[in-house]
Amino acid sequence: MKAFLDNIKKDIKFKFAGSGKKLTNAATGRAQRVGCTAAGTAAGAAALSRIKHQQRPKVHTSQNATRNQLKVELGAETSAGDKKDKAAAAELECPSVSGVYFTCPLTGATLTGRDREVRLKEAILMKFEQDAVEASIMMIHTFNKDREARAAVDVISKYVNNVCKHPAEEKYRKIKVSNKVFQEKVLCVEGSRKFLQALGFQSTRIPVEGQEEDEEFLVLPEQGTAALQLMAERRDRLQRGEPLRAQLDRRPQAFRPSPNATHFELPPEFYDLTTKELKREQQMRSELVERNALLCTKDMREKQEEKDRRKYPYTLLRIRLPDGNLLQGTFYGWDLMPVLFNFVRDSLVDGRRPFKLVAPGSHQSLQESEDMALFECNLVPSALLKFSWDTDTQSDVTATGSERKSPALLKPELLESMQTLN
Repeated sequence: MKAFLDNIKKDIKFKFAGSGKKLTNAATGRAQRVGCTAAGTAAGAAALSRIKHQQRPKVHTSQNATRNQLKVELGAETSAGDKKDKAAAAELECPSVSGVYFTCPLTGATLTGRDREVRLKEAILMKFEQDAVEASIMMIHTFNKDREARAAVDVISKYVNNVCKHPAEEKYRKIKVSNKVFQEKVLCVEGSRKFLQALGFQSTRIPVEGQEEDEEFLVLPEQGTAALQLMAERRDRLQRGEPLRAQLDRRPQAFRPSPNATHFELPPEFYDLTTKELKREQQMRSELVERNALLCTKDMREKQEEKDRRKYPYTLLRIRLPDGNLLQGTFYGWDLMPVLFNFVRDSLVDGRRPFKLVAPGSHQSLQESEDMALFECNLVPSALLKFSWDTDTQSDVTATGSERKSPALLKPELLESMQTLN
């Protein structure tokens, strides 16, 4: 029944479609005759020539067009933003601090935060020419994790102990490089193989029974009594070794009185965090979300504020002196209070006189005797402190008339390089 109705519908549509036309009818014939004229042929050839030499415009999809438009707009915004940032930097440029710098303890060279690890490694490698043992010890403790370095030190110490106890037995003077313990605890630690070579171990390939190819061994020639004592001393040096760290360059500077003393233009290094610190920060944020859903006591809030202050690795401190000049230095956020007081004392002409430092927003003096970190005193990432002489000492100096004739408080080398804050 359905097929019957479908056939009827087809017939109805065909009837209303109109009369058909043949390809050889008059209209088609006229079109063919027009197309075959000489003028039509010439016009067609000219059109084909123009199309051939004309570059066809590239057809863009909607996604491509949108993407290209976004690139153009973002490029324009970035360019404008860079110009604004440069202009703002030029306006706010402050000669007080241009970055965080370090000093190489081996060469005394000034290092930046980005290249200090590379430069330290270069300095250690240069030291191999002078003392290969000391250089390899530095490598082991500096360029490896503490746990891995300690494990390697323990294994190497056992090697040396066995040699010292049994100097005549050859098996204690041979280390198989493919040994599992040696591979996992010693060879993977940077500098460990160099230390063994500095002790006298030499790489040698020795045939092993049951194997076609020779195995690599580190072999120590037979040692005399004096050589064994020297090995024991070098083992002790290895056990006492400490990581070599670049020392923070405090870059002490003096500035003339300026209304911009409270304005701190800090570089990005003051806020840079390591991968480990970023992971800890993410964990702290997750804990903060959970903690916001709970009621917190005052003690809990204070502990959280202390964690927030601890996250800044560096701090820039300025000390306003009684003559109006400013003393500036860079510190670690975890530096203790005696470090700050010693820095100020070393910058003064008369550093033996007792003095006080008052934190901003407080009337109480900071105590040098307290082993508190700078972040615990809310002195990160920057702060302006007030300097004053101890009241009792100042009264005695005034009474005895032994006060210095020169009003300068800072040392001459700081006064010579004094600048004005912009």
